[in-house]
Amino acid sequence: MDEHEAVAALAALGHEHRLRIFRLLVRAGESGLRVGDIQRHLGLPPSTLAHHLDTLARAGLVRQHRCGREVRSRVDFTRMNALLDHLREACCAGVPSVAEKEEVTAR
Repeated sequence: MDEHEAVAALAALGHEHRLRIFRLLVRAGESGLRVGDIQRHLGLPPSTLAHHLDTLARAGLVRQHRCGREVRSRVDFTRMNALLDHLREACCAGVPSVAEKEEVTAR
């Protein structure tokens, strides 16, 4: 993931409703959730939910697919992990990890 993609993903997650949607979908796992179930769970109006899901999808964090009359949304775990890897590499390069710090302290 490059810097531009990371900024877009972080911006998408930088809204309370989108973060709540994303957390709910992460917990749902690979199968994701029907849009109606997300709406009922979070209590968001349909148009608001559609707007936020679209923003998450444009950032590449959520995938949507139609199954008959239903639309299911799920987290793109590959993209999510790429974002986490990017943050670790970009922000933590050269910084000892917590595990390494604990190991040094234990000596």
